[in-house]
Amino acid sequence: AFDKTIAKDNSLAVGFFQRGFVHLQLEMYKEALSDYNMAFTHLRKNPFIDYKQLGLRHILYAWEVLYSTAAVQCRLQQWQEARDTLDKAVVWRPEGRAAILDLALERVQDHLFLEPMQVPLGEFFRPRKKEVEQLDSKDFLGKPKVISSIIPNDEYIGFEPLRPQKQGLYEPSADALR
Repeated sequence: AFDKTIAKDNSLAVGFFQRGFVHLQLEMYKEALSDYNMAFTHLRKNPFIDYKQLGLRHILYAWEVLYSTAAVQCRLQQWQEARDTLDKAVVWRPEGRAAILDLALERVQDHLFLEPMQVPLGEFFRPRKKEVEQLDSKDFLGKPKVISSIIPNDEYIGFEPLRPQKQGLYEPSADALR
């Protein structure tokens, strides 16, 4: 399902983030590392992306993506890279999150694994009702109509801008008026 979601919107950072978590749970560490790196790349140097307006009640923070990246690097025994990633996460962290990252740095120093961050359980994309109602097809053009000329001498067929009129050509005959 995450593969299909990412195929439809390949710049959806939270999709890569969630798929990275699944890969980590399945012990597919290289794929998880790749997904977390893609999630961070698709944050486009923003400290967070708020997905509430799309229907997911979650804010994806850059520091959470970096923290989860460090968790994968720990599982790959890349302790120095994990420390560097956590140092980078410290720069991106909001106020009040220092304790979590300081504890994580101590765990990496002691070569202990980190548990990755994840979207809270039970949170799903649920578009607003107004947006779903707009998915019904609407006929903006109306029904097609065939329009023909009642002028007997008019041989015009097709669509083009107005043509200059010739004197007497467009006057209807007596038969057409009856």
